[in-house]
Amino acid sequence: MMNWKSLILGAALALAGCTSTPEPLAQPKTQAVNAHPALWVVKDADTTIYLFGTIHLLKPEVRWFEGPVRKAFDSSQEVVLEVVSRDDPDRQAKLMQRALRPDGPTISSRLPEPARTRFLDALASNNLPVPVFDRTKPWFATITLSVLPLHRYGYDPNSGADHQIELDAVAAGKTLTGLETADQQIGFFDDLPDDLQIALLGETLDELPKLQDMIEKMMAAWAKGEPKMLASLLNESVETNPELEKRLLTDRNARWADWIKARLEKPGTVFMAVGAGHLAGEKSVQAMLRQRGLVAAQLPNRAR
Repeated sequence: MMNWKSLILGAALALAGCTSTPEPLAQPKTQAVNAHPALWVVKDADTTIYLFGTIHLLKPEVRWFEGPVRKAFDSSQEVVLEVVSRDDPDRQAKLMQRALRPDGPTISSRLPEPARTRFLDALASNNLPVPVFDRTKPWFATITLSVLPLHRYGYDPNSGADHQIELDAVAAGKTLTGLETADQQIGFFDDLPDDLQIALLGETLDELPKLQDMIEKMMAAWAKGEPKMLASLLNESVETNPELEKRLLTDRNARWADWIKARLEKPGTVFMAVGAGHLAGEKSVQAMLRQRGLVAAQLPNRAR
């Protein structure tokens, strides 16, 4: 089970300054890659809200902030993100405070073989100190071991869509709104039952060799603006665990749909950017909007 972690990469961005970052593998020089990700709009007589699905880590050569997406962003007075990073400069310290568990059994002592060996090997291959990470909570180890290998494949949070949108919004003097706080996002995982955390870590360790292939397929679907394909890649395995699905996907999508409905009462143009997994599938934000009598129409994803 690996696909569910695409929904939590937003929270994992806070790890950038908390752990050592592996040196990237030598990558062949590549030309710019033009992406045309999907874009939706919800509107009434005096309010327009654009919905854009982000990828939290991207390769620097991917060009996506152009055409209809850029036009929608430029026309908006307010930009809405899952989390506004500048609102919480201490988020990394808070993350580590909640992630560490100095007392109690170590992670490695709780993992059966061969998961225990895979865990220790994964720490070593990512230059993570065993004495420290063996004393973290399993959810933190899961996120860390899901994100750090991506750096070696050329994916960078500093090139991620959320990061670029926030930077450009600040530079343009737009109003920035966060749907959640860093504390809330950490809590989604910190509050998971401990046995579920261990199970997810074990499944993650099993699937780490497939990580690069999964990410490449996900990026391809996002770049082509194909939400149905993206939904099958992002959300298939999270649906096998009702508790995880409710916590990471369904409840959040419902809250964000409520936010959109309420925001339509106020005039203006809004650019709302959340993880692409939330805008794909049968329990997407758009599906939640339909339940509330609202329509999110997908726009052409290429300039004409």
